[in-house]
Amino acid sequence: VQLVESGGGLVQPGGSLRLSCTASGGTLHGSNVVWYRQKPGEECLMVSTTSPAGHTYFTDFVEGRVAISFDNTKNTEYLWLSSLTPEDTAVYHCALGNPNIYACSWGQGTQVTVSA
Repeated sequence: VQLVESGGGLVQPGGSLRLSCTASGGTLHGSNVVWYRQKPGEECLMVSTTSPAGHTYFTDFVEGRVAISFDNTKNTEYLWLSSLTPEDTAVYHCALGNPNIYACSWGQGTQVTVSA
């Protein structure tokens, strides 16, 4: 299964974005989907994880500002980010399986830049 992230961009502080994680060559259904983010020179951090049953876990730095939704017809999971601050500026990645600190090196990700 190959995953492609999209939806990033430049947004003002306080704004919102919807990031997409689209699968090809397979399905997201039945997989654990994990979102990560990585800032320049920093480690790859998990943002959220969604179990095959649809249960989600969000890390502290996004709790209350993030949501997950699915479009099974598009084989896509969406990460909704709101109340964005410059601290949210990073490349966001998605991956399947258990959380892995190397996941940020598996794909291109999508750049989110929060700036006035």
